[in-house]
Amino acid sequence: MNQVLSPRELLTILVAFPTVSRDSNLDLVDWVAEYLAGHGIETARDYDGSGKKASIYAHVGPEEAGGIVLSGHTDVVPVDGQTWDTDPFEVTEKDGKLYGRGTCDMKGFDALAIWAVVEAKRRGVVRPMQLALSRDEEIGCVGAPPMIERMKGHLPRASLAIIGEPTDMGIINGHKGGVGFDLHFRGFEIHSSLQDRGVSAIMEAARLIQWCNEQNEASAARADPQSPFDPPFSTLHVGVIEGGTAHNITAKDCTFILSLRALPSEDVGEWRAKILAEIARIEAGMKRIRPEAEIRVNPRWDVPGLRAEDGGEAESLVRKLTGQNSSGVVSFGTEAGQFQAAGYSAVVCGPGSIAQAHQANEFITMEQFRQGEAFMEKLLSEAQ
Repeated sequence: MNQVLSPRELLTILVAFPTVSRDSNLDLVDWVAEYLAGHGIETARDYDGSGKKASIYAHVGPEEAGGIVLSGHTDVVPVDGQTWDTDPFEVTEKDGKLYGRGTCDMKGFDALAIWAVVEAKRRGVVRPMQLALSRDEEIGCVGAPPMIERMKGHLPRASLAIIGEPTDMGIINGHKGGVGFDLHFRGFEIHSSLQDRGVSAIMEAARLIQWCNEQNEASAARADPQSPFDPPFSTLHVGVIEGGTAHNITAKDCTFILSLRALPSEDVGEWRAKILAEIARIEAGMKRIRPEAEIRVNPRWDVPGLRAEDGGEAESLVRKLTGQNSSGVVSFGTEAGQFQAAGYSAVVCGPGSIAQAHQANEFITMEQFRQGEAFMEKLLSEAQ
């Protein structure tokens, strides 16, 4: 396969792969590997434990350090329960917009990055460029860290990474980090008229949730009004909870996901320890009533925040390419913090608006896609 596809053609192909995070992405990865091989570009993969998902990465240009990483993710969120006007896994162009799941988040950037590395190979860049497409970003950025470690050991060490999450091509040099936990409270069932002799998993879970509310209030009270983040403080959140069997039985089970979004100036490790200490305190109280009661904790994700770099190479390059003199921050997490934690200079900049991500009728405007293509053209010129 040596046909050179345009960014628009690549986007159509990528969106057609329904790479929802709960499913395999290997069909897409296989296609990318075959396409790049057709242009003389070798690829490597990092598989998950099941072998049904993989990240894929590649290097073009001189076999030397100091290159540029173009980083995206291959997975998308589900369309379940959403009402679409078009087929979500087919790109539909209408009124200056390209509709389809992932057009914005973030197969639009993936298509541009794949096009750019093929062009880098064809044009013979003197500064190396690397492609890094991860798995499982949408379930907590869990695919990037092992991919980054394999890249560091397998490829010449790049110096900076551009993570193409949708920012309307604005420059983002800071974002929140966080951790997430799957929690399973195991209580002891008894008739609710004798509830002091049982352990209600729901009511014990409520203790932790109330503690989260109190932490949020305390964080808000000490927030710096000059902070660029919105909100300007770290937050704990529970979005889904399940448990109980009947109104007059102390609940045996209660499950939920607890998530933290922390300012990059705050230590996620300290927050993690604080959360686990409160869980242990609540569990000890449960066990005093029934020794078999417990709280099972399963770490779900751990994403470091992105910190603004003083004179950072990634931001300086993107400023040069875009002509922008300003930068901003966002409250959602990205893989940029993980690249930065691994020693790369990192910045977030990509086409499309985060307001369209995860929505029914997700789209990227043609204008944003063209801006992304112009950005890649300037990047290629910079690397030559």
